[in-house]
Amino acid sequence: MRKLTLASFALTAAALFSQAAHADQLADIKQRGTLVCGTLGTAEPFSYPNPQTRETQGYDVDFCAAVAKALGVKLELKLISVPARIPELLQGRVDVLAANLGWTPERAQQIAFSDSYFVSNQMAAARRADKLKTPADLSGKRVAAAKGSTSEAGARKHIPNVQTVSFEDTPSIFLALQQGKVDGVVISELTLVAWKKDAEASAVPIDVLQPALFAEPWGIGMRKGETALISKVNEVLAGMEKSGEAQKIFDKYLGTGTKFNLHRTFKIEPIKG
Repeated sequence: MRKLTLASFALTAAALFSQAAHADQLADIKQRGTLVCGTLGTAEPFSYPNPQTRETQGYDVDFCAAVAKALGVKLELKLISVPARIPELLQGRVDVLAANLGWTPERAQQIAFSDSYFVSNQMAAARRADKLKTPADLSGKRVAAAKGSTSEAGARKHIPNVQTVSFEDTPSIFLALQQGKVDGVVISELTLVAWKKDAEASAVPIDVLQPALFAEPWGIGMRKGETALISKVNEVLAGMEKSGEAQKIFDKYLGTGTKFNLHRTFKIEPIKG
């Protein structure tokens, strides 16, 4: 009887330990020795394949790597689609999201966001031959956007009577515009800067329509209630801002000398909902 009691106690203790580890994701990550970061893998310059090695690199990847390093664990990247971002996080298949994840009130009800580590202007574009000038010129037309993205929601909100057409990834969106399947696209300004440059030498050049539809802060996504992990990630981001590492990552992928040639006009700071 005593052996059974001890065995039962051991099983109960193990179960309680397992639950506690699961409840504290930061401790779980450290015990596992790996941070699983969900990212897109198809969105230059944030996460995209290196032309030589084919390994995924980019702005988002470097931020994931910095968090993993601060935790003293290895980084494991998991490539996911735009609509799968939040489901993958909520189902525990990834620990964090660094995947072009714009803050919205609706998303903030589902998941926790870190401080903003990037601010993105969302822009519209159209074929130059169509001679459109502003996003309002897309009123009543077919506009492509990533499925489940803030770009898709923003197009419906800011362009009257627009008909949005959803695609799983950004290359498909651009191809739909080139092939005339849609009249315009809504996506991040940075993506359009690269597309416009590449399209100049093609048979279908594009124009970016002014002004921007809206600006959105991006955060690293985490599950709600994981206070230790959320606090640690924000601590890492604050340290990167203070040390200048965040600026270096921006310059590496977006700054002078890159195809985007942008200046950093934001700092890492809490998202104001």
